[in-house]
Amino acid sequence: MNASLTFYTHPMSRGRVARWMLEETGLPYETVLLEYGTTMKAPEYRAINPMGKVPAIKHGDTVVTENAAIAMYLADLVPGKQLSPPVGSAARGPYYRWISFMGPLEQLMVAKAAKAVLPDPRMAGFGTEEDLLGTLEGALKDRELLAGEQFTAADLLVAASLSWYMQFKLLEARPAFTKFAERHRNRPAALRADQIDNALIAGQQEGSDAQKTR
Repeated sequence: MNASLTFYTHPMSRGRVARWMLEETGLPYETVLLEYGTTMKAPEYRAINPMGKVPAIKHGDTVVTENAAIAMYLADLVPGKQLSPPVGSAARGPYYRWISFMGPLEQLMVAKAAKAVLPDPRMAGFGTEEDLLGTLEGALKDRELLAGEQFTAADLLVAASLSWYMQFKLLEARPAFTKFAERHRNRPAALRADQIDNALIAGQQEGSDAQKTR
């Protein structure tokens, strides 16, 4: 890979998911840290992502935003890592399915976080809470992998989403959810990514404390 790879993030954001995926690839990348309300909304970054949100990556002249898209894009950059099933394989279907399933899950979790009245199931992208969580639980129960015989970006995104929402008590910590999330969150790349972002958070806090003492 000759084109440079730049990662735009904040260590206390969904960028932690993209960081994990970057660490799984083993590709070299530069990190650009952005701050909420300032550099994240500045014209320079809006030229990368007009939404003014993280994460985003820039690979050469190609910009990719949204964790699902970033994960799939990066997986395809390193076919030797087998982070995506081969094109045309039977595992490709569930790979796309469970990555996309995180969209309806997020809709439900955001509605719960806002303490909103859940919409009519006929209008909601997630249908009913019972059906969505039951479907996900059935897919994860007694399974280590979602798409084929190798760890893929689908496993990463599902494990990361489960961890995120259970952390904030938005998602019931069902045994199938906790077991799947814990298994994959203990991968070396996931631990490396957490170490990087946790160190960045500590550095930000130290800088803030230093400013307060001046």
